[in-house]
Amino acid sequence: MRILITGITGMVGSHLAEYVLREHPTVEVHGLTRWRSPHDNIRGFAHRVRLHDAELRDLHSMIRLMDTVQPDWIFHLAAQSYVSTSFVAPADTLHTNVIGTTNLLDAVRLIGIDPKIHICSSSEVYGQVLESEVPITESNEFRPASPYAVSKTGEDMIAQQYFLSYGIQTIRTRMFTHTGPRRGDVFAESAFAKQIAEIEAGVREGPLRVGNLDSVRTFADVRDAVRAYWLLLEKCPGGEVYNIGGNRTMLVGEMLDLLKGMSSTKIEHEVDPALVRPSDVTLQIPDISKFQNVTGWEPEIPLETTLADLLNYQRERIADMQAQAAA
Repeated sequence: MRILITGITGMVGSHLAEYVLREHPTVEVHGLTRWRSPHDNIRGFAHRVRLHDAELRDLHSMIRLMDTVQPDWIFHLAAQSYVSTSFVAPADTLHTNVIGTTNLLDAVRLIGIDPKIHICSSSEVYGQVLESEVPITESNEFRPASPYAVSKTGEDMIAQQYFLSYGIQTIRTRMFTHTGPRRGDVFAESAFAKQIAEIEAGVREGPLRVGNLDSVRTFADVRDAVRAYWLLLEKCPGGEVYNIGGNRTMLVGEMLDLLKGMSSTKIEHEVDPALVRPSDVTLQIPDISKFQNVTGWEPEIPLETTLADLLNYQRERIADMQAQAAA
């Protein structure tokens, strides 16, 4: 079997590639990259996958990619995924996530192949839900509260339209918060971990800078998430949509306290107004029973392990940079 992972150099894509190489060694793994994509996350196994330079926003590029790879499964993970950046560059976010996904699906249609396609939407499509609406089911109303959320709503809907109109086997996921090693520094838990590691190493002084700590999030480990994504294409039918998420719900501030408790250094924090979004989603608790009933998936990695691994990842990055600077 041959699979294609878009966004293979990102956190989720790199963990998915590692999972497939480890658990399904006979599968041929292909990855979409851009010429400027950093390869840090795949450095340890890049020689075991086949990388293809392509651009989601160019239909011709996607047609060439699909014709070359002819994948059986596609995991479409590539996106402009930073909520804060979407407020700065809303049109670019929409172009990448909506038009990019449309180009991918159109290329599949024009080439005439019939892969199963995982379309990675987001829990952000639900926006600010009412307390009476939690846990959030797949039938909940869309109330996107950022350009990123709008783009993921469009991506979600275009995937459904290509299934209805052309029979393309899209399966959508609305993944709730997931994190772990390789998480981008612009996300809250990774930004916290990086600052803690920098303070420990004497690279920066406190206090730790934070945004809104009163949002409620349900956390999952990225390594549990990629296991779920494999099961999605293995067991779920085309045209469906599934919430996926972890089993630990807490305030962002409580998650910060867990991270701070993993350091022997006393660390204070304060709110930085620049880190507070123009509009925010503050209540995200998923109902994942639909996905569990079909696949039997359960999250396995405790949040404490996830956060410790994330913090150690940031510590190792800083140690490497200090070693390079001293060399």
